Amino acid sequence: MNSLFEETLRFAAKNKASDVHFSTGMPPVLRIVGELKRIDTNPVETNDLRDYLFSHLDKYQKEQFDNNRELDFSIHLPGVCRFRVNVYKHVKGLSAAFRLIPQQIRTLEELRMPPVLGDFVRQKKGLILMTGPTGSGKSTTLAAMINEINYTRREHIITIEDPIEYLHEPQMSLIHQREVGPHTETFASALRSCLREDPDVILVGEMRDLETITNALNAAETGHLVLSTLHTNSAAETVNRIINVFPSEQQQQIRTVLASSLIAVIAQRLLPMAMHKDRIALLEILSATDAVRNLIREGKTHQLDSVIQTGSDVGMRTFQKSLNELLQNNLVSPDMASAELL
Repeated sequence: MNSLFEETLRFAAKNKASDVHFSTGMPPVLRIVGELKRIDTNPVETNDLRDYLFSHLDKYQKEQFDNNRELDFSIHLPGVCRFRVNVYKHVKGLSAAFRLIPQQIRTLEELRMPPVLGDFVRQKKGLILMTGPTGSGKSTTLAAMINEINYTRREHIITIEDPIEYLHEPQMSLIHQREVGPHTETFASALRSCLREDPDVILVGEMRDLETITNALNAAETGHLVLSTLHTNSAAETVNRIINVFPSEQQQQIRTVLASSLIAVIAQRLLPMAMHKDRIALLEILSATDAVRNLIREGKTHQLDSVIQTGSDVGMRTFQKSLNELLQNNLVSPDMASAELL
């Protein structure tokens, strides 16, 4: 039965699927260019799926799943690609969602990212935030940004992920990748330890809680370049989310810290490309100019959208401006573009 799962994963990689779903009582389902497509094969059995997944887990991970009834981990199929996996129980049995992580890390240019993203990662210290809903390509863009540093600078890069997705081989930089669970207890504990490990660049897979956000801000403020993600939909919402995590009596201090350390907020969505079986990023970019820092410091984040609209000379852009550029270059179809902005 293992062959069913691996054959499906190989088929998914060959056909450039982004996700594969195995679920009790249903045949496998692939997501290709944003659409779900069911495979014409036998339904998945709970025991077969559990046996396949458990063949890739160590003792600690098996205990975690039995205790929590859900688990994040990664699988590597040699010659195919890596997969980020979430396995979970539900009313009909067991399901596993596999996110495909290509072996080749695409560059910022290959992802058709604007040059300003390269400018952001050339900074030596500060905070870069990548935001967007699940499945919006945040990990791919961050991997390209880390890759840019890895190939062009002599830095010590530490990544803290849950789980590790893209594997980076040291080039000009020294790079260490740590996974929550096998290598560290939490993002927050890894960040505390990280500051004693002589890093230059720190990637935090997700800023999930107050302690992680506090430690990330502290690292950015004390001379490190920190990259991280949040599940927010816009730049202004991201700034507010960070500030509102803190108790009201600390929020003014956090505004000051965030204003001084922020480099940029990049909000991202994905659209199907018009002529290829691929997707392309739709971006909103907030660059931390003096005007932006003042608005954050003074609690006037409701004005950030206006600043983004008038900040194209320093690389800022709204989703609408990004969409207009994609349409002008015939990279997305007008129908798909209209649906995205409804």
